[in-house]
Amino acid sequence: MRYLFIHQNFPAQYRHVVRHLADRPGNEVCFITQPNENVMPGVRKITYPKDTRGPINCHAYAADMDRAIHTGATVAEVCRGLAASGFRPDLIVGHSGWGETLFVKDVFPSVPLLANFEFYYHAQGVDVGFDPEFSSIFNDPSRLRVRNGVNLLAFQSADWGHSATEWQRGLNPPEMQSRISVLHEGVDTVQACPKPGARFKIPLTGKVLTRRDEVITYVARNLEPYRGFHIFMRSLPRLLKRRKHAQVVIVGGDGVSYGAPPPPRSTFREMMLNELGDGIDLSRVHFLGMLDYRAYLTLLQVSSVHVYLTYPFVLSWSLIEALSCGCLVVGSATPPVLEVLEDGVNGLTVDFFDFRGLAERVEEALEEPERMAGLREAARSTAVLGFDLQRVLLPRWRSLFEDLIAGRRPVVGGSERVGGGVITTARHAPGGEGSRRATGGRGCPRAAFTPKRVAGHGKRLRTGRTP
Repeated sequence: MRYLFIHQNFPAQYRHVVRHLADRPGNEVCFITQPNENVMPGVRKITYPKDTRGPINCHAYAADMDRAIHTGATVAEVCRGLAASGFRPDLIVGHSGWGETLFVKDVFPSVPLLANFEFYYHAQGVDVGFDPEFSSIFNDPSRLRVRNGVNLLAFQSADWGHSATEWQRGLNPPEMQSRISVLHEGVDTVQACPKPGARFKIPLTGKVLTRRDEVITYVARNLEPYRGFHIFMRSLPRLLKRRKHAQVVIVGGDGVSYGAPPPPRSTFREMMLNELGDGIDLSRVHFLGMLDYRAYLTLLQVSSVHVYLTYPFVLSWSLIEALSCGCLVVGSATPPVLEVLEDGVNGLTVDFFDFRGLAERVEEALEEPERMAGLREAARSTAVLGFDLQRVLLPRWRSLFEDLIAGRRPVVGGSERVGGGVITTARHAPGGEGSRRATGGRGCPRAAFTPKRVAGHGKRLRTGRTP
């Protein structure tokens, strides 16, 4: 089979499935992307130039659309070159968000196109306006409406779509949801696994952390409000005062992945350090910047408590990887997190804005590690049973690809609600045709596969905002 993938940041969400396809004899895999240094054996990487134009002479609302059209036209030219060389894919898979897939069907009209619909913008009720402390770069509803035009045009040209979570799929209009499958990228749960003997050496200081230490971890691509960095930092003075031996390890860059940037010549890290002053003991709070993947997993393996906070936005891979490593996760009670994390079952949750409550939940977890052992086991089960790459997600990706190549309509629904969860019977559910598994929330693995809710032993497991 011949596969063509399109994403501006090769290999991005498709790294696992692309590697899987490239390793199978008889497959030919091409990947259209913008220039970067990433390589993958067996994958033909074809680059197109970034849009380096300056300000565009058009209405402000139309600027995003203009850049998407420019990007889509550039990718289409690359596709024409492939076609001229004799390459005709059996399936095209790409991200819809930047316009890359807009015109590929004009080059390959008979080839099925599967597009990733990662995020449909909303002027209210999702990320925009969620945090009153920071203004959004998308606080103009008219601009957002036009920006969604890229998604709508991409959907019109696609044969099918995919989203990583049920919540992300549900952001799309109903007429789009009926042609979008929910497929997470998957996690290698063999590599990302608990390791009781793990040892993590903090760069520069040389201090070695193990599971015997109190280690509070926080990970994000960049340290910014969308991932609750400001809330996490505000929880630290109380934690550091009450937990005299705790070490806090923070991973992430000083750039901006989402939302508005900090003031000029500043970073959100500097802003929070200035705000909190002496409340942050930098001998126990370690900012590591970016880590390579092996070191990152080792850090998760020694974590006593892992904090994951996010606006109502795209769910991070790091949450699933933390669960897979058996971390005790304290997560924000926001919709994308609650699809995966259930308070008192496979982790603990807290109101996103309640930094005092966050400190209390982290301290609660540190105070009674034995009582929390069941949550760690359940976290691992959640990752293995719902997000395992080899046994769960790759078979579903293959099934979806096979359906589209064969001209069959993939099954989206096929689920019935039973009690508090959902029994999934769709073709692309883990286990294949007709499989049935208990799920909770909106498609997440439920306690049927995990230990029972942890008993309080005289201590209530809080779920809401604390005074």
